[in-house]
Parts: sequence; C-alpha cells; structure tokens
Amino acid sequence: MSTALDSNRPALTVLSDDEIAFKDAVRDFAENEIRPLVTAMDEKAEMNSDLVKKLFEMGLMSIETPEKFGGAGSSFTMACLAVEEIGRVDGSVSVLMDVQNTLVTNAFLKWGTEAQKEKYLPQMAKSWVGAYALSESSSGSDAFALKLKAEAKGDKYVLNGSKLWITNGKEANIFIVFANIDSSKGYKGITAFLVEKSFAGFKVGKKEDKLGIRASSTCELLFENCEVPAANVLGEVGKGYKIAIETLNEGRIGIGAQMLGIAQGAYEAALGYVKSREQFGKPIAQFQGVQFQLAEMRTELEAARLMVYNAARLKDAGLDFIESAAMAKLYASKAAAHITSTAIDLFGGNGFTKEYPVEKFWRDAKIGQIYEGTTNMQLQTIAKMELDKS
Repeated sequence: MSTALDSNRPALTVLSDDEIAFKDAVRDFAENEIRPLVTAMDEKAEMNSDLVKKLFEMGLMSIETPEKFGGAGSSFTMACLAVEEIGRVDGSVSVLMDVQNTLVTNAFLKWGTEAQKEKYLPQMAKSWVGAYALSESSSGSDAFALKLKAEAKGDKYVLNGSKLWITNGKEANIFIVFANIDSSKGYKGITAFLVEKSFAGFKVGKKEDKLGIRASSTCELLFENCEVPAANVLGEVGKGYKIAIETLNEGRIGIGAQMLGIAQGAYEAALGYVKSREQFGKPIAQFQGVQFQLAEMRTELEAARLMVYNAARLKDAGLDFIESAAMAKLYASKAAAHITSTAIDLFGGNGFTKEYPVEKFWRDAKIGQIYEGTTNMQLQTIAKMELDKS
C-alpha cells in the first residue's frame, strides 16, 4: 500500500492516498453540511432529518457494507476516519453514523445469515438507521444482567421488558436487541434478535435530556408481547453474549475515533483563538504558559490518534486487537476530556459561554468515558489481558 504524509493534518500521521482523499471528502461534507446545523441541533436536542438523508447519500452509513448490498465495500479503518472527521465538527452526528457502521453493520456482517443480510443491509445502505440495544436500567457495566425476556412460541419469540440509553433510538428502523430466553442459564441464555420498528408490541419510549451529544437520540425501548420471527435471531440462540462482547470490542475503536475528532475540533478552536486574543499588548499565544498547554494538547492528540488508528488497522488485518481497542478507547476519551477542558481555559470567560464552540466540545467529550465500556471497564480489560500473558 502506498502511503503519504497528510499535509493537512499532524505530521506523524501516515495514511494512504485513498484514505487522505476520503478523509478530505468527509471533512468538506462536515464543514459544509453539518457545521451550519450544529448549534440549532444542540439547542433543540434533535437530529436534523435532512442531514441524516445526506449521510446516506454520501455513503457514510454503509462504509463497510459490501457493494452487492449497496454499500461502499470499504474498511473498518475508513469508517473510523469518517467518525473522526465528523466528530471534529459534531459529536452527535458522529455517534449516529458510528453506531450504524461499527456496531450494527459489523454485527450483521459477522453474524447475520445471508437471508438477513439480503433483507436488511440494502435498506441500511439506503435509508434505514440501525440501533444496538444491550443496556438496561440494571445492566450497565454488568451488561449481561438482562431482564428483557424472550419466550419461544412456535416460529416466533415474544419479548417483554425494556431497554435504556439506546443511541439512535428515535431515528432507527432496525434494532439489534439482546434478551434472555432462559435466565437459569445466566449469560448463556442471552440471544440477539433483529427487531423492526414496525413490529407489534414494540415502542420507542422517552428520549433522555442529556449533558452532551444532545442531538443524538438516547431512548428507552419498550417491549410488550413483541413478536419477533424466529428467522430474526442473529447468530445462534444462546450466543448473544458472544455477539455483544465481540461487537463492543470493535465499537470501542469507533468511540475512540469519535473522541479523537472531538478533541481535534477543540484543539483547532483553541489554537485559532490564542493567536487572535490579546492581553497585555500581545496575543496570548506568545506567552510560554499558553504554549506549553498547546504542546501538551497536541501531544495527547497525536498519541490518541496513533492508538486509534493502530487498533483499527489490527482489526482490518484480522489480528488480535482487543487490548489495543481498550487502550485506544481509554486514552482517547481521557485525552478528549483534558483537551476540551483546557480549550475552555484558554478561551477564558468566553469559553464558558455558548457563543463559542469549546463548551460544547467539552460536554460532548464526557460521554466517551461512559458508553461502550466505562473507563474502569477498559482498565479491567487491559489489566486482565496483561496478567493472563505468560
């Protein structure tokens, strides 16, 4: 693969010519189509429906989907590059397309039957948004303490219970839902189901009012005698835990990419501001203390970028990436929290107002240390893998 330095980005980042061109195209899209809508979407806590349509038109909702199903047939790394570039402008839009690509589509590609792929992937490439429904009120980090029940009845399953904190809940047409068919078996009773929004007995409940990524819908899902065809079991009955674990391992790289983009956006805003803001007769960028803060931010940003890219490359190469994914998600989320907070500091009083963009970057960054595995869960994964090494 030929590689080239990306002249528009950090000097240490080496990407292929195709990856640079793709990244530039996504950046242009984000600047022209997303940035003008960011403030209004954040204030209304609502995703612009026309923008979602444009994401499909750009092919950003089916990056890894094979061409025969209407997708781009590209790589996981490409999906992460798109998540990063969109996150640089808006974390809400970034996570919408991240869940679509790194969680839902990936699960279909790895675990779906050919019939399931033929039925759903073309629709997801054209207009259907996907959601991944694992969490419940009593099962966050303890992801398999599920209370949503699935009972086999002939050629279908009947689901009863609820899900909580489901990203894309409002926009989604297809949901990967994890339920327990036999609680006496513990996690071995967990099964993944493909639930369409139109299925009887299924309803999207209240939308959460959140600190950050406000335009991204985070919703409760309600199941009351919801009938799901047996043909809509994803993977094998009782293997839902395996699907969840493996899919989340991949999804964590996507969240690392989202945090990387958010941090990049905050850093660029701060860099521009310190060059123009004057105090004591000169731009504050000329003060050594400010320069040191910028240097720390820039170093953290580069380290996060290399960790995220490395994890994505390992995944694409079919190599073991689990520990790298945990480290990338851990570090990128911490870096985003620090970089966005420092950006507010550099803006001073202006940074604490909604007139400037950095307070939103800070609000959007916080979720990175919580969803798709909290900071403590990433630390536990890394520690366990290190201790298990011979």
